[in-house]
Amino acid sequence: MGELQRRLAEFAAARRWEPYHTPKNLAMALGVEAAELAEIFQWMTPEESARVMDDPGAAGRVADEVADVLAYLLQFCEVLGIDALAALEAKIERNQQRFPVAESDGRTDGGVGETDGPGGAQGKANRHSSE
Repeated sequence: MGELQRRLAEFAAARRWEPYHTPKNLAMALGVEAAELAEIFQWMTPEESARVMDDPGAAGRVADEVADVLAYLLQFCEVLGIDALAALEAKIERNQQRFPVAESDGRTDGGVGETDGPGGAQGKANRHSSE
């Protein structure tokens, strides 16, 4: 990952883009690229979205948007000195503590009516690893 960050930094430096690569601008660009990725799936059924990579044209668009999201995320982390892998590992650890396997109980309704982990809000239905 460090090599990719170096290449992205060299690419931006060669074009004198560093003054524009502020945390605010990079966060905004990351959001735009994530929205472009979401746009591909906007009107698909869940079944169509699961097969998106079967269509070479759609697969190429998805891969390009994933690359754009990752590029901006890596640049954002570089500018702020964040080790993305260490941050992810720490987040996984926290979520393992917040959402023990015994509490999830194999439910598929997202735990509606339960609390969102220790001290959590009542009735939160969208549990996922990024919380």
